[in-house]
Amino acid sequence: MTTNAWQPLLLAFLLLCGAVPAYAQTNPAKLREEIVALASMGYCRGGDYLANGNEVVFISNRSGSPQIWKVASGGGKPVQLTTFPDPVTAMVPSPTQDLIAFQLAPGGGLNAQLYVMKGDGSGVKQLTKGGKTNNFLGPWSKDGALLGFGSNEQNPTGVDFFIYEVSKGTAALAVKNNGTGGIADFSRDKQQVLVTRLASRGSNNLSLYNLATKEEKLLTPHEGPGTFFGQIAPAGDVYLGYNKDRDLLAFGKSSPGGLQLLAERKDAELADFSLNHAGTTAVLVWNEKGLSKLSLYDLKTNKESRQLSLPVELVADVAFSANDQTVVFTGSGSREPANIWVYTVGRNQFQKITDSSHMGVNLAALVAPELVAFPSFDGVPLSGWLYKPTTGKGPFPTVISYHGGPEGQSIPSLNPTAQALVKEGVAFFLPNVRGSTGFGKTFLNLDNGALRVNGVKDIKAVSDYLIRVGIAKPGALGIMGGSYGGYMVMAGVTQYPDMFAAGADLFGVVNFETFFKHTEPWMAAISTVEYGDPATQAAMLRELSPIHKADLIKTPLLVEHGANDTNVPVVEAEQVVAALQKNNVPVKYTLFPDEGHGWQKTTNRITSVVEIVDWFTTRLK
Repeated sequence: MTTNAWQPLLLAFLLLCGAVPAYAQTNPAKLREEIVALASMGYCRGGDYLANGNEVVFISNRSGSPQIWKVASGGGKPVQLTTFPDPVTAMVPSPTQDLIAFQLAPGGGLNAQLYVMKGDGSGVKQLTKGGKTNNFLGPWSKDGALLGFGSNEQNPTGVDFFIYEVSKGTAALAVKNNGTGGIADFSRDKQQVLVTRLASRGSNNLSLYNLATKEEKLLTPHEGPGTFFGQIAPAGDVYLGYNKDRDLLAFGKSSPGGLQLLAERKDAELADFSLNHAGTTAVLVWNEKGLSKLSLYDLKTNKESRQLSLPVELVADVAFSANDQTVVFTGSGSREPANIWVYTVGRNQFQKITDSSHMGVNLAALVAPELVAFPSFDGVPLSGWLYKPTTGKGPFPTVISYHGGPEGQSIPSLNPTAQALVKEGVAFFLPNVRGSTGFGKTFLNLDNGALRVNGVKDIKAVSDYLIRVGIAKPGALGIMGGSYGGYMVMAGVTQYPDMFAAGADLFGVVNFETFFKHTEPWMAAISTVEYGDPATQAAMLRELSPIHKADLIKTPLLVEHGANDTNVPVVEAEQVVAALQKNNVPVKYTLFPDEGHGWQKTTNRITSVVEIVDWFTTRLK
């Protein structure tokens, strides 16, 4: 059980003095094939054991859309279990019964609905009521009798916690909640649940809630921002990741005297952990500047017992087998598609049991990024992952891609956009500006509210750094990003109208007034600390909204959005397109009718990549 429930372009000019542009030297048809191959690479993620212990179920886009598959725990040919027209976005098998609970997103939207089915894909039963309600899959109880989940069915501005009883075949409200959150775990006797309540982005609490008496015990009282995630051990102890009274997330245990520190790193944050079924060992997943580090922790001696030498750069979705002899996880990297891996504890061995499709892509020939660090305008340390072309000499045309969130992190994952660009002599940079996760609580909250202006100033600091060290060619900078990264694109082209030769705004926020008005009510409720409160800080939000400076935009923009996006609604994209058309600034707008907040279907991912490639390669010179 895991505890912590939480691209595209190419072509440009080879900028050697007097050199011929790279795209002019390349067969266009072959180049297009390479772009499509990069965008078509598959993934396998979120693996966990079926109750029989002999098979692992996981989510894969092998069929062109994320669906549920299974494979023998020792590897073999995968079998597809679902063939829905809509994407499966979450899945968890019962620990004791031949059942799989899963989350299906109509049109890729947030109005996901929950289902259960048998381990062979038959007997599908819908648990939630459908319609526009937002539902979020939670964990099973250890005996497989109960399934927790969150839903805004009864409260649009919050996500309440429900429990589905397998024997009755019905679900009922268990815990009322303001904001978001969910049931994180069940006690072995099913009398208590560990709940996480998030009232504002960047700060949550963990509590033990007694289902019979309705009494709740707060485990993580704190002031200011705080992040907490946890799991209940067999004996009833609560282990958790936390950053109360500290900057970096650490591993600890709830005790009568407060939170007891068990393990910490000076240069890394705890990203996740998983307890074995016997309650004797934990697998700790550390985030070291974007790279994953794993260790085994002995819960009897309270010491880390083994540091694991990983075969991949990134690890997620860690889960023990029922007999605690193996651990299944999702492993990936900058040159490795996401796959399901198994670690055998006793033999200290790793085995990849799936092989995600990468037809037409030579993984060994892909470029591994370099981690670079530099100060911002005010001395705040920034960093990022730099993909450099393997041929030619800089400065290069360069595309800067900002992550979403803003509580996100750029990591060295397999990025089709980056790989396509460097292949054609274009550098690609993934920065982590202030507000990113993975660098401590202080750094995470440096862009809240009125401080967002400093996050926008980081855009200039990033560009200045890349030019200063000879990576980026002035006049040949591109900027792109999705979601909050899209906001950074729009902030960049309005605040620094002469800095970028081209931009791509993917489902980004451009107007905080319309965002708060049209996003999901629960999303608006938890976003007032991060962005600002529209009821009391309307003037500040207006000043921070790029749409009100749209007349300054000179940068040609590609705008892509999903028609079913209720996180950042399509009205944001429409405002950008209308403003640029009014001012005769080149703009191309693509609306995907079967997507929500991001692209789930392979065909749409390919379309997006090809469009972005064409957009940048015709404008970066």
